[in-house]
Amino acid sequence: MPKKVVPEAERRRRRPTRQGIVLSEKLIVQTALRMLREHGSAGLTARRLGSALGADPSTLYRYFAGLDDLTRAIGEELMGRALDRWTVTGKWRADLHALGLAIHASYLAHPQAALLTASRVTGRPREIEVDETILGILRGAGFGDVDAVGIYHAFIDLALAFAALDAGALAIKDEAREADEEMWTSTYARLPAESHPHIAATAHLLADRMNLSAYPVVLDTLLDRAETRLGSVRNDGKGRTA
Repeated sequence: MPKKVVPEAERRRRRPTRQGIVLSEKLIVQTALRMLREHGSAGLTARRLGSALGADPSTLYRYFAGLDDLTRAIGEELMGRALDRWTVTGKWRADLHALGLAIHASYLAHPQAALLTASRVTGRPREIEVDETILGILRGAGFGDVDAVGIYHAFIDLALAFAALDAGALAIKDEAREADEEMWTSTYARLPAESHPHIAATAHLLADRMNLSAYPVVLDTLLDRAETRLGSVRNDGKGRTA
């Protein structure tokens, strides 16, 4: 049975750790992010986290029901950071474009954490705030509920899928990543036109593009389709002229 999580107000009244640190949920999450960056997901254990905080590992269970609960809090933190760096303009497409890029960038800033959390649904307040914001933008723009949910689904899954994909490349060792990136010039660019005419014809373009994330391009494609759909809905409402 998971241990009882102590309310935040009670946590704040606890004494500092032996390192003089006053524990909080936010501090634990920030320390976990640092440990993930330095050691990867295998290095995130209650024992190591407690050691880094100067606290007994069991103390962590006053703040989180377990490491899975901590994982959700890490995912929420990345979502929250994306929302904090985003500025609303009131133009639905520009706002969604900027928010999508902010989510992608927030996760890529912590590749190991992205791999651990991108597929999770946290159900925590800041993630819910992001979801409410996206749906509010879409409904405010004039999308019906069915369309709004469909676009929201594609939008958030796209951001998180590319976050995980791109984080995977960043999370591997530098020499392995560099070897992968050089493959476009060391191997693909040298394939003969006789056997691989299409790759040979586009090799210079592949070398220029394939080491970059395709997320911005695919995000624009999704928003193009959404914009077309919205225009169709508006025209239907004016006498079905679409």
